Amino acid sequence: MKILRNKDLDAAFMVFDRMVQDGIDPNAATYTTLINGLCTEGRVDEALGMLEEMIVKGIEPTVYTYTVPVSSLCAVGREKEAVDLVVSMRKRGCEPNVQTYTALISGLSQSGHLEVAIGLYHNMLRKGLLPTMITFNVLINELCGARKVGNAFRIFRWMEAHGYVPNTITCNALIHGLCLIGDIERAMVLLTEMLKVGPAPTVITYNTLINGYLQRGFLDNAVRLLDLMKNNGCKPDEWTYAELVSGFCKRGKLDSASALFQEMIKHGLSPNQVNYTALIDGLSKEGKVDDALALLKRMEESGCSPGIETYNAIINGLSKQNRLLEAERLCNKIAESGLLPNVITYSTLIDGLCRNGGTHLAFKIFHDMQRRNCTPNLYTYSSLIYGLCLEGQADSAESLLREMEKKGLTPDYVTYTSLIDGFVALSRLDHAFLLLRQMVDKGCEPNYRTYGVLLKGLQQECQLISGEVAIQHETVYSSTGSKKDVSFELLCTLLDRMSEIGCEPNTGTYCTLVLGLSREGKTAEADQLIKHMREKGFSPTSAVNCSLIVSYCKNLKMDAAMEIFDSLILQGFRPPLSIYQSLICALCRKSRLKEVEVLFENMLGKQWNSDEIVWTILIDGLLKERESELCMKLLHVMESKSCTISFQTYVILARELSKLDG
Repeated sequence: MKILRNKDLDAAFMVFDRMVQDGIDPNAATYTTLINGLCTEGRVDEALGMLEEMIVKGIEPTVYTYTVPVSSLCAVGREKEAVDLVVSMRKRGCEPNVQTYTALISGLSQSGHLEVAIGLYHNMLRKGLLPTMITFNVLINELCGARKVGNAFRIFRWMEAHGYVPNTITCNALIHGLCLIGDIERAMVLLTEMLKVGPAPTVITYNTLINGYLQRGFLDNAVRLLDLMKNNGCKPDEWTYAELVSGFCKRGKLDSASALFQEMIKHGLSPNQVNYTALIDGLSKEGKVDDALALLKRMEESGCSPGIETYNAIINGLSKQNRLLEAERLCNKIAESGLLPNVITYSTLIDGLCRNGGTHLAFKIFHDMQRRNCTPNLYTYSSLIYGLCLEGQADSAESLLREMEKKGLTPDYVTYTSLIDGFVALSRLDHAFLLLRQMVDKGCEPNYRTYGVLLKGLQQECQLISGEVAIQHETVYSSTGSKKDVSFELLCTLLDRMSEIGCEPNTGTYCTLVLGLSREGKTAEADQLIKHMREKGFSPTSAVNCSLIVSYCKNLKMDAAMEIFDSLILQGFRPPLSIYQSLICALCRKSRLKEVEVLFENMLGKQWNSDEIVWTILIDGLLKERESELCMKLLHVMESKSCTISFQTYVILARELSKLDG
């Protein structure tokens, strides 16, 4: 109907009614047009009613009649009804087409039924139906969002092999997935491909990659990518700067965050609520609450209304500084502005009180928030548990944990670690280990902090026993073993105690401990634990091996570092550029320059983004070691191997070299 194409549904129904009155029987096409129109306006139930009406009248719906209602049902979260509708259409001898499958795949995957959606995709292929780019993009996007990036790439490769050309949506989804799993290097390789053969990267592409660098803590590379983005003719938007400001604030780089905020304004972008909140949050977390309050005032004066997240950020800062009266006044201001304090507002206040000895007041706010129909969350309970443990009330804290479980909240490692620490502080180590067992039984993995708390308890127990022995023998106790030996003995005691309570150490246990020890620079203890781990039949993960390589490089134990590296390469593992950087810089310090060149050339044999190699290896690696001559030599190696380096990266490199010459 032409009227419906002009989006006048009421007029279309008037024509339909007149047709019926004049004895003209509407056909399937007429019904389909009206059903689609109803779905477009969100009137799905009316559309389903019309579908039923046409069946009653003996008019057979076509595949096109069914497809839009299927899509609409999925869009409003009624996936089961959509599936039932497809079953019904097949019973009537109407086979779904590509669009029907795509609608169903989209709805199911977005509602968490990804495996079913993939099954439908394979069913499509078996029936000889060729998916469209929309089908591929839906699946790739959802798989990447679920961190199943390997599966997404399998679909991507099938798609390319069958002549489909990926578009920006496809590439952006894959880049997002790679960044989610921390594989920024592969994401940058995909950017290289986009720049070479298309599709052209968009602001979303660059924003995703910038965020990927920020999440990994590679702040310099994030800014370099910003420069590359601008040089490639892609203009940063407010979200680009929001991510950068937030990323720098999280790492405590407030000066750089403020400079980026000013740069955004200089480029004619008006800071929005997200931009202001990111900087206000950063200032508050760094204890610069007065600066945060000044920025809040400036935000309001500029006509940008603060959101509840903005106020929550400042309340968090005020609470941590025990400026609770000011936090309360700000809460009143929130109410006056028409915003309702949310669970984060209340939980932030509660956390601030608990950390400053005001747990009794925190409970008053806790009861008040419930009276106002604001349901406490995991963070609320965890803060109260921490506060009770801090005041020596571990039993009350455990009762609170049981209460939160009854309310359907699952304690996380923060909650359990606070409670375990509370019992360790009371010298009730057996009960602390009992909680560890409960924690593991409920599928909550302890982290290094959890084990550290238990190690502290074991150390106190050891000192207590040693003190008693010393008193009995009237001698001064002294250990004959070195501090390292005692530390490893303590680790073995921890593992033994875990076994005693039926909480057998596994690969995860050892890896968590080794990673923590490596981060603290305790390579001797980490080495001993790795040996112990292997004796027990467990193998270290690639993450543990990478951590050991970095630790060995810091201590210039290059033979040990290279041995692990070579074994990883033999296993087919692809080390990240940061590992190559650690090895190359450490080999330089040991004057093993020939090995540096061999390692670098072997590295170039793999797929990388050339700009990223220059940023990570040459600039952040060699130039920071003041190895400008070797830096230029390796740059020439890259050029001789036809590595494509952007003009902007040459500019960045020249700038860094000039700093050394100066």
